[in-house]
Order: sequence, then C-alpha cells, then structure tokens
Amino acid sequence: MAVNLPLPIPENLTAVAGIELGHAEAGIRKANRKDVLVMKLAPTATVAGVFTQNRFCAAPVQVCKEHLAKLKASAPIRALVINTGNANAGTGETGLADANATCVALASLLDCDASQILPFSTGVILEPLPIDRLKAGLPQAISNLKSDNWHNAALSIMTTDTQPKAASRQVQINGQTITLTGISKGAGMIKPNMATMLGFMAMDAKVAQPVLDHLTKEVANRSFNCITIDGDTSTNDSFIVIATGAAAVEVNSIDTPEYAALAAAVLGLSQELAQMIVRDGEGATKFITVTVEDGKNVEECRKIAYSIAHSPLVKTAFFASDPNLGRILAAIGYAGVDDLDVTKLNLYLDDVWVAKNGGRNPVYQEADGQRVMKQSEITVRVKLGRGNAEATIWTCDLSHEYVTINADYRS
Repeated sequence: MAVNLPLPIPENLTAVAGIELGHAEAGIRKANRKDVLVMKLAPTATVAGVFTQNRFCAAPVQVCKEHLAKLKASAPIRALVINTGNANAGTGETGLADANATCVALASLLDCDASQILPFSTGVILEPLPIDRLKAGLPQAISNLKSDNWHNAALSIMTTDTQPKAASRQVQINGQTITLTGISKGAGMIKPNMATMLGFMAMDAKVAQPVLDHLTKEVANRSFNCITIDGDTSTNDSFIVIATGAAAVEVNSIDTPEYAALAAAVLGLSQELAQMIVRDGEGATKFITVTVEDGKNVEECRKIAYSIAHSPLVKTAFFASDPNLGRILAAIGYAGVDDLDVTKLNLYLDDVWVAKNGGRNPVYQEADGQRVMKQSEITVRVKLGRGNAEATIWTCDLSHEYVTINADYRS
C-alpha cells in the first residue's frame, strides 16, 4: 500500500567509513526474520539522539538517555543494538534490567564498557523482552558486520512496515566528499514529538559533540517531528545521528559555512527518511502535505497544520476522495489559535482555490476538488493572512486497512 515509495536498491546505499552493520535472526517474535541489528562504531565517532516525549517511555529509551548523558571523551559510544518484535515498554524494573543486560552482553563481545552501548527496541508493548533469544543472536550479528550492510539493516528494524526505508547522499565540503546514509522504520503510532519510529543516520564527517547535539535537535524538529499518521505518540521512538570522524572535514562550530552545508545535507536526508514513514503509513493510499502560511509565528502554523493532519474526518475524506472540505475549515477552527480572524483565511487544494476570505470561493467547483483528492499526492495549503511565518507537516489518509492492521497487530 506504500504511496510512491520504491524499494531502496542496495547498490544505491553508500557505505560510511567508520561504521559496520550486522544482523541476526533471533526469533524475538517470529521465526525466520531479521530482527536484531548491531551497529559498531569507530572510536572516533560522536553520537547524539532525540527521543520520545511520551512519559511512558520504554526501558531502552531510558537506558540510552542515561548513557548519552554520561558520555566521556575517554569512553565514547561504540555500538548500537536494535531489536524488533518487542518494544520492551511497560515492562517495569524487569524491562530496565533486560535493556541493561543487552548492553552488558554486547559490550563483552566488543570488549568495551556497557555504558558505551545504546539499546533500542520496537514492537509490541507490555510484553517481556525475550532477553535470552536477543543475547543469543548477538554473536551472529557480529559475525556478519560489514560497512555495506545498510539494506539488511533497514530490513532488520521493520515491524508493520511494508518495505525497508533507507537512503544515501553525498555533499562536498571544503573540496572533500562527505557521505551520509540512513535508515528509518515506522508505519503506525506516528505523531510529532517523535513516534513509533526509529531513525539512524551516519556520516563520516568529524563533528564536535555540542555541535552534533544541536544539529540533531534542529533536524528532528524539521523532519521526524513534522510527520503524523494516526496522532499516537509512541513509547520507543528515537532518532540517532552518528558522525564517525573518518573523513578529513571537521565541524566544530554552528557558526561556520561547513556547518551550514552539513546541516542542509542532514536535514534533506532526514526529511526523505521521515516522509518514507508517512508514505508507508499503515493502510495509507495518499501522501498529504499540509502547509500553513502567513501566520504570526511558527507555533501557531504548526498547531493548525497538526489539527488538519490529525483529524480522522479529514483523513477519511481524503481516503474516499470526498471533497467534504468543510472538515478542514473545522479543524483549523478548533486548533486553538484563539484570536484567528477567519475572514482573512484562504484554503487551497493544490492549485484549486477552495475557500476565499473565510467562505467558499464563488468560482470553486466541487469537481475540481474531487479531481485533486483522487491524486495519490496532495497539498493542502492554508494562508492565514496575519504574518510571515509558515510550517509544513506530512501525513496520510486513514483507510479501512489501518483498522484491520491494528486489530490483528499481535497475531
């Protein structure tokens, strides 16, 4: 059902010097599927991350945040370990013990400290992690560590995804080529402030830790925090950026041309990976861009865009190609912008001017609206007429299959 999302071709995923990837079939939830991934990092690597805002965050998220908070130059992060099939969330003290045990097991195999390992999990919530199976799969993952294993890595982190999500790009900085490759997963329980979403990106630039921390947060707010499928914020979502330090380019300040060039490349790749998640939304048949312009500030633009993108009535109308566009106006009205003057508001579907100055455009024809809504890719554009700020959110429609997938998710 993925919307205009071609399978990534392994040859197009570029190896990043300073990182190796290995996978295993550990039977975490189902037999004969890739469900454990290890990413081994060079000692020169710096790592930064942002995580779910859900207060019921999963045990691996808690451990990751603790390990990153205690980062020392003498003990950098050396590896990431990801399992799919089980979220290790809602598992209490036992879950925390299992997340820590995963770190200990991998650290012993890589001859480093457990605090130098970051664990990640995704899958079913409120079930104990099969820690023995996970630990038993680690040697297999280590045995096939390779720098060009990104495609298998993308396969290894899937849950209800219909296909893997991965992309690469390169950028020239000071005459040097910097390579970036990333993978992501997610198809449901997706809402801004992170979601049932994992994203991992590596690049071979050398980036100072404070700079990488700033870059990761900045990029997340303009990519993975701008997508929504169903309005549910997950317990496990994480976005990790790794700078391996294998290339000659160094970025030590955010106030440099080098940072600007690198940030643009990281943002572009992050938005591509984030949009892949929406395109593969559970049951999705349409990819929808919601842009709100001419607002007083970005916050109110995002608030209105989210309101439209989260609305089940709007999303089901798109699925049915039903130009019942009063639903969009209603979503704008209840978005919480209390001083909004609706008489200045204009609404467009792609090139079709639907609402003019808060009412139906006299020349709007429903056939034109339906023509746009039958497309697989649609842009909703709202002009507020109250400033220069704007924001964009990406979402999808809501179909019968979404209900079916989530009703049968644990079977």
